[in-house]
Amino acid sequence: GGGRAGTGRIMSSSVRAILYDMAGTLRRRQRPSPAEQLAHIQKIQEAIGSTAAAEDFHALLLQRAEAYRQWALREQVELNEGELWTKWMLPDLPAAQIAPLAVELNQAWRAVNGIFTMFPETPGTILALCRRGYRIGLVSNTTSSVEAPRALEELQIAGCFDAVVLSCVVGMRKPGAEILLEATRRMGVDPSHCAYIGDRSDRDVAAARAAGFACTVIHRDPQNLHMPVDDPDLQPAHVIDRLDQLLDIFPEPSAAGRKVAEVPCYDASLSTMWGMKKFAGLE
Repeated sequence: GGGRAGTGRIMSSSVRAILYDMAGTLRRRQRPSPAEQLAHIQKIQEAIGSTAAAEDFHALLLQRAEAYRQWALREQVELNEGELWTKWMLPDLPAAQIAPLAVELNQAWRAVNGIFTMFPETPGTILALCRRGYRIGLVSNTTSSVEAPRALEELQIAGCFDAVVLSCVVGMRKPGAEILLEATRRMGVDPSHCAYIGDRSDRDVAAARAAGFACTVIHRDPQNLHMPVDDPDLQPAHVIDRLDQLLDIFPEPSAAGRKVAEVPCYDASLSTMWGMKKFAGLE
C-alpha cells in the first residue's frame, strides 16, 4: 500500500489543483439487504401507481437500467434524471407524469442498488489539502444531480470545492477527457497543474491522461476492488489504500512554487454566515 515512488512523485510537485472522483474514491457502496431493496422498489411503485408484483417490476427496471448503461458507455454521454426516467426506465408511462418525479424515482432506484457511506478519512483529508492551498474539485460519473452535493454539505466540506461537475448535469462522462476539462475551465486552472484521484484506471486514469493532467492516483478499497488494468499507459502515478495517504503525496506547496505578484492583489470576500454552513469551523 501507500504512494508509489517514481516519476509520479516528481510530477505531483507541479500540482496546484486536486480533483476527485466520488463513488469508490471518497465513499464506498454497500449492498442493501433483499428486504431493503424490496422496500425501495415498492416506494417507486407507490409513486407511479404501479400494481405489478415487486419482483417482476424490479427485474424490468434492472433490464432497462442495463440497456441504458450499455448505451451511455457506447455513446460516452449521460442523461439527466428526467430524460433517463422518461426515455429509458419508464418510457411506457406519460412523460408528463414521470418527469416531475424523476429525481425522487432515481434516488429510490439508486438506493435499491446500494447505499453510499463516506470513508472516515474523507472530510479530514479534503480539509487538510484545502488548507494547504490546493484548489479542490469533484468530477463524477453519476445519474444523480443531488446526491453528491448533499453529501458534501452534510460533511460540511462543500465550501472546499471550487467546482462540482456531474456527468448527468453536463451530459459527458469519463473516460472521455472533456468532463475533466470542463472542471478545469470552471476552476481556472491549467490541466498540467491538476491531479485526479479515482478508483478505476480504465475510467479515471484514462480520462486524466487524455486531459493532460500532471498526476493520477488510484484509491484501492479492499471491499470493492476492480480488476487491474495491464495497459502501461493506464498505470497511475500512485496507488493508495487510505485517502489520507494523499497528504504524503501532496505536501504543502513551497514558497518557491507559488506565484507572488509584486503588489499583492486580493479578489476575495468572507461571509461568516455562509462559512458556518459550509465548514465545520472557520480556522
